[in-house]
Amino acid sequence: MLIELDTIDLVLTMVLIVVALSVSRWQQLGLEGQLFFSAIRAFLQLIAVGYILELVFTLETVWGVLAVLCVMVGIATTVTKNRISQKLSQLFWWVGGSLLLTTSLTLGYVVMFIVQPSIWYDPQYWIPLAGIIIGNAVNGATIAGERLINAIENNRGEIETHLCLGATPKSAIEPYRRQAIRAGILPNLNQMALVGIVTLPGILTGQLLGGVNPLNAVSYQILILFSLVFANLLTTSLITVAIYRQFFTPEAQLR
Repeated sequence: MLIELDTIDLVLTMVLIVVALSVSRWQQLGLEGQLFFSAIRAFLQLIAVGYILELVFTLETVWGVLAVLCVMVGIATTVTKNRISQKLSQLFWWVGGSLLLTTSLTLGYVVMFIVQPSIWYDPQYWIPLAGIIIGNAVNGATIAGERLINAIENNRGEIETHLCLGATPKSAIEPYRRQAIRAGILPNLNQMALVGIVTLPGILTGQLLGGVNPLNAVSYQILILFSLVFANLLTTSLITVAIYRQFFTPEAQLR
């Protein structure tokens, strides 16, 4: 049975932040301002999202679902671009295209061939799954992008030596690109290694709290984990290609 939380419950929940602020002040951590404003921002964002999703779920139209997905991809693209320290030309469009392609392929396969809701554009499945996939892809793309940029900057001499010996930009950069992709997908590998033994993921916990049968909740968690691995691997592969190409001129010279 699902136990719904009312306004009083939310107020009691805020006591946790108040206690955290008190601990920060007691330990002289200097985190009071960040904790306070982060908590307020998270609270307002989630309340706003709750009302928006309630409206989209009620209307249950394909255009509402597409609008929410486009906003999510747009914000994720901006966040990813801003998190990558070096500002490369056309990076925004590469990131946006990669996230859009990855999300479309993953969601399309999962919803249309595995979940198969009675209404193919059912927002109950598209929007939550999109949020998980896009959020994970942002983290993977950021890690892989930063790792590749740092590797190129720190190994310019070695890369130029390979180019002088006749190597193509792709072959000269490939070892660093593979390392960047591995770094981007490592959190997913760690999560799969620990899930069910050390940790219970948030999605699984949320479904259990919502009264879903444990075996059904586990099935959805497996679906999500495998979807995240696929989406993250595809996104990091595309992002790293986009980044390394911008480091070379049309004449195959390192910028």
